[in-house]
Amino acid sequence: MKKLIVFIFALVLCLSLFAGCTEADKVSYNVSQEADNFNVTRRLAVINARTDKPIFELIGNFSIATNSASELEIIVEVERGVYKKHFVYLNEWTIYVVEDVSGAYVDKYHYEVNFLPEMIVPVTIVSKD
Repeated sequence: MKKLIVFIFALVLCLSLFAGCTEADKVSYNVSQEADNFNVTRRLAVINARTDKPIFELIGNFSIATNSASELEIIVEVERGVYKKHFVYLNEWTIYVVEDVSGAYVDKYHYEVNFLPEMIVPVTIVSKD
């Protein structure tokens, strides 16, 4: 029985090594985080696939996401602390491309821990003697 448990543990360990994150996954995540924090200049082009004509272009530091209404939600930082939000409706005839114009420096060994004090609920401990 012990041999079976050791074998299963070793098998799970081996499989977890193969299913782990690659360096490319880490870098991709870090570059996406830098872009979403308005640190990367990018170009967004929305193209009408039927006519091959561009219908929208945006160049700047922006964050982009899609929502359930088939729209691109684009938040642009226009100056320090000032943001604008744009929506681009997508359908079967529109495609979009996001190009990284400036590139991003990401340190694969860097990490950051942020404590948000407004999210920590204070606790009062009362002792009954």
